[in-house]
Order: sequence, then structure tokens, then C-alpha cells
Amino acid sequence: MSQTFEFYDARAREAAREAKEATLQNVKERHSRAEKSWRGLANQARKLMLDRERAEWERAARREAEEALRHQS
Repeated sequence: MSQTFEFYDARAREAAREAKEATLQNVKERHSRAEKSWRGLANQARKLMLDRERAEWERAARREAEEALRHQS
């Protein structure tokens, strides 16, 4: 199952909130580590989404250019 940026971002924000609200230092640190991990996953998901969008745009542009060349011939 593929997770989305929104899912990972929500988990990161939740972990950040829990870290801020924690009173025990070890709990604060655990939630901070979790936030860092979720944030990394969110950034990875965003990059993947942008890469896919860029690839689709490039494929569409290439198809349009090929179609234009066919009509010129």
C-alpha cells in the first residue's frame, strides 16, 4: 500500500505535538525521533509525487511533439 505525503505529514505533525506536550525527557526525545522519521518519509513521498508529475508532463510533451511532426509530413 502506497502512503501519501499527507499521511506522513500528519504523522510528523502529530509526533511534533506529542513531543512538545511531553513532560519526560525520554518521551520528548522519542517523539522527536519519530517526527524526524515521519518528516523524512513525507519528503520522500513528495519528491516521488513531483518526479511522477514531471515524468508525465515530459511524456505528454513528447507525444504532442511527435503528433505535430506527423501532421507536418
